[in-house]
Amino acid sequence: MPTLLRMPLRTLAHLSDLHLDLSPDSDASAQALLSAVQASRADHVVLTGDLTHQGSREEYRRFVDIFAPLLDTGRLTFIPGNHDRPGEDVGGAWMDGLKVRTVERPGVYFVCVDSTGEHNRNYFASHGELSLDTVERVEAALDAAPHDALVAVLVHHHVLPLPEESFPERLATRMGWPHASELTLGAELVTRVQGRCDLVLHGHRHQPCETVLDTAHGRPLRVFNAGSSTDLGRFRLFQHSDGRLLGEPQWCHSTQPERPRTAGHNVRPALQYLVTQLGMALF
Repeated sequence: MPTLLRMPLRTLAHLSDLHLDLSPDSDASAQALLSAVQASRADHVVLTGDLTHQGSREEYRRFVDIFAPLLDTGRLTFIPGNHDRPGEDVGGAWMDGLKVRTVERPGVYFVCVDSTGEHNRNYFASHGELSLDTVERVEAALDAAPHDALVAVLVHHHVLPLPEESFPERLATRMGWPHASELTLGAELVTRVQGRCDLVLHGHRHQPCETVLDTAHGRPLRVFNAGSSTDLGRFRLFQHSDGRLLGEPQWCHSTQPERPRTAGHNVRPALQYLVTQLGMALF
């Protein structure tokens, strides 16, 4: 009798919003996450932005040092977030000047989207940017997706409306500012990728969430916000085979307990930004 060939079972880990800030606590949280990822034996890891807290080269070097075991083996794909653009703008070079690029690894196909803009050079302008041209480039990238791969769109900012999580976000919304809003064309992006990919993975908001959208094509689209992996001390692990998700994702916990940051975490970099802008204006 002929032997049926079975595709291997693979796993994908989703992390986001590390906000590495050079403090001992930040290092410990990131190291604990790396250890948990390695213990999970994830085949590949995606990190959807805000690797750094102030966009400094030293923060980025710290990220590279900590996550070297994944980077050196080609098992980590990451995109920029708004916190990677102020300061020395380390995130500005991560996409090679492209708004959309693709990454293909065994069993997975990623469409990486840069949802940051030049306005994110301002520390206080945290909202994202998504143009119609970028949406169309995502569609074109999906045209090349292999039929036997799990297909995921990676973007930093949230594509669908989410509740505000803090007083500054609630204040921004009340004032009519875009800082806490979803991407302007986020819903359009979701509509266009339905039936053509399996996952939209993002971060930006620090509380995790999930939305499942059924389609007439029989290929459900699942939108996941990872939250801040360092704050939560955990990440989602997806199992997949032959281009299909298997069951529900599992939360993998690090040895660090959940420890959400307070608004004070942003006070020092905000003051530094204001001092720098004042100095430029005066001199």
